Amino acid sequence: MIRYIDTYRVRFGVEPICRTLKATQCGFITARGYRVAKTRPVSARMVRDNALLGEIRRVYTADYSVYGVRKMYASMIRAGWLVGRDHVARLMRQAGLGGVTRSRKVFTTHPDASLARPVDLLQRQFTAPAPRRAWVADITYVATWSGFAYVGFVTDAYSRRIVGWSVSSTLRTEQSTLAAQNMPAWQVSDDLSGLICHNDHGANYLSVRYTSRVIELGAKLSTGSVSDAYDNALAETINGLYKAELIRRQGPWRTIEQVELATLSWVWWWNHQRLHEHLGYHTPIETEQAYYNQPTEPQLATANREKQ
Repeated sequence: MIRYIDTYRVRFGVEPICRTLKATQCGFITARGYRVAKTRPVSARMVRDNALLGEIRRVYTADYSVYGVRKMYASMIRAGWLVGRDHVARLMRQAGLGGVTRSRKVFTTHPDASLARPVDLLQRQFTAPAPRRAWVADITYVATWSGFAYVGFVTDAYSRRIVGWSVSSTLRTEQSTLAAQNMPAWQVSDDLSGLICHNDHGANYLSVRYTSRVIELGAKLSTGSVSDAYDNALAETINGLYKAELIRRQGPWRTIEQVELATLSWVWWWNHQRLHEHLGYHTPIETEQAYYNQPTEPQLATANREKQ
């Protein structure tokens, strides 16, 4: 009501507007009441709301403008703000901010019936007891003005960290799936003993060059059933969030190089800053650091002290 009068007071005057509105159901304010409201000091609630709203806008923009109420609430708590979830939801509605939504699945890989298929070692259990025990991989595409960019990701099932990725102009194994797989392998000196590499039935993942490289690294190959997204659900989720949080919000894309640079920034944000509900609203890097910071063999150390 105050905002409405502010908008039309110069054109019609305060008293005529209040007299006209008095005959309606919303006519609860008088000219005197309007002036009192305009001279009333700003309330403590409004002062706090303005401060919170500025911080919410900053966090929302810094995190690719994709957070909904739950992740925004977790971010505000991590930043040290004592605020309730409903309070955050109210301010986000007031500012017109909302979480990103995903689109339908688009199939980008097709099975080759002539290739041998490894068994499914994960059985839809996309969890692991430690990092570097199970990786899932998949590939998606991005339309640009200069052609399609094919983007591949390799994700650790324990921490949800994207350990490898690639962007290429073709679906050739060397430039797409194998490039993404080699990135994390080089970080551990080409030793992936005991690791399960799970992917779909795309010809890129069942090619001789790709499977030979995985076996050479000491890892085990795993694939789900044909045309079943649930058997590679974690990788499908990564692709869907990548499209929703980056590609559709910042497009259209002119060149493949532009997609590659944007993907580099998004992967860093995903690993170091993005809060994941599955991880208790922590980041993948924090989750892995917490695992490696755990004390090792405490019972053995106690026994050794008793012997001394």
